[in-house]
Amino acid sequence: MRVPDVIQGDITTLAVDAIVNAANESLLGGGGVDGAIHRAAGPELLTFCRTLGGCNSGKAKLSPGFKLPAKWVIHTVGPRWAGGTRGEEQILRNCYRNALAIARERGFASIAFPSISTGVFHYPIERAASAAWDELTRGMDAQPSLRVMVVCFDPAVFTAYQRLSG
Repeated sequence: MRVPDVIQGDITTLAVDAIVNAANESLLGGGGVDGAIHRAAGPELLTFCRTLGGCNSGKAKLSPGFKLPAKWVIHTVGPRWAGGTRGEEQILRNCYRNALAIARERGFASIAFPSISTGVFHYPIERAASAAWDELTRGMDAQPSLRVMVVCFDPAVFTAYQRLSG
């Protein structure tokens, strides 16, 4: 079984077909990885995202990468952690599935994911990493030519994913 590459670093510096943005519903920028992607892509990303009409949790939308080394940005909205009783795991899994579906439809060769929902949305890191890993490895099995990376800015998140890559 193929597994994603786990990297500690800054997702905005990667020259891949697509990076995934852990966005908020407006798609108009925010904190964490969302803010970093918007800053690195330049104001054209915000202008483009205004045309997308937002995005519901678990869904994904595509934009150009503009000034990023990545050609494309797949924006997905993860769940806000509410104790695990409001379907958070299924929504999180849908984020990964829908981003991978866009990559498959577009014929992308490489995609880099952040750890969705583990920042300001407070999803527990170990639980989020486990669900993400499951969806990413399934997606890689379905799309053998796709290179998948998980890019962790935070050392604790990196450690959680490294344990899974074992």
